[in-house]
Amino acid sequence: MPTQRVVSLLPSSTEIVCSLGCENRLVGRSHECDYPKSVRQLPSCTAPKFDPDGTSYEIDQRVKAILQEAVSVYRVDADLLNSLAPDVIVTQAQCEVCAVNLQDVQEAMGQLLSSNPAIVSLEPKKVEDVWHDIETVADALGIPDLGREVAESLRKRVGCLAASIGSQVRRPVVACIEWFDPIMAAGNWMPQLVELAGGKNLFATAGKHSPRLEWRDLAGYDPEIILLMPCGFDLETCWREVEALTCCAEWHELEAERTGSVFVTDGNHYFNRPGPRLAESAEIMAEIFHPDLFAPDHEGKAWQRWEAL
Repeated sequence: MPTQRVVSLLPSSTEIVCSLGCENRLVGRSHECDYPKSVRQLPSCTAPKFDPDGTSYEIDQRVKAILQEAVSVYRVDADLLNSLAPDVIVTQAQCEVCAVNLQDVQEAMGQLLSSNPAIVSLEPKKVEDVWHDIETVADALGIPDLGREVAESLRKRVGCLAASIGSQVRRPVVACIEWFDPIMAAGNWMPQLVELAGGKNLFATAGKHSPRLEWRDLAGYDPEIILLMPCGFDLETCWREVEALTCCAEWHELEAERTGSVFVTDGNHYFNRPGPRLAESAEIMAEIFHPDLFAPDHEGKAWQRWEAL
């Protein structure tokens, strides 16, 4: 029986496929799929319609301009997809800004002649949805038992983390900032991760999209801890973009900034990516929130304290 051919158009689904031991089935990826590093050698089937380099404000403006004229900010290389002849394509229907969406893939499918691939569309909004997506992808790959096993191990992992923190530990009030200009709080699964890691989340609601904030919102609640995790920005890029916050006088009045309780993080590879590493993301938060309980194993790789600048 020939090996199944899979194209993953999401960084998170690429990680899911690999966590299921099926990296050898991948024949194509999105331009953003970069983990594990070995997948970078695969042909890229997507590209942004805008220049992704620039400040958070510039990127926001470019995306808004494109969305006024088109449904999607990404393009799919239908000719390349056709040549790859996939049996399964994994895409998403959650966010038109984050990655290629279902409609993009369906349009490209109209040009596919050499194969009739199954389309697996993911739409995670909460933590449990991510674990369920692992099972969904596993079903499409014909390994449902392994999918349930991997998902259950991740459920237990975050459950054990929450139990180790317990109910008696003081929980700091936390703001997770997912974009700098305009300011946005991290929504969807992020409020749950904060709670699992022993914090009290501000602003966003679990299962809902990330809301915009005003400076008066931050100042009014004055969170004890602020996590900076702009979508698509790694640790280095996040550091480059913090000027969008520091140039505002209100920023320097926040308790978290004054007390050294602001943390720059690699949102791109952890918090923003709804795949297996969300469990690790919760553990990263726990070591930030409760340094007396957890060793700083991810410091320098996934997060840095603000005063390190």
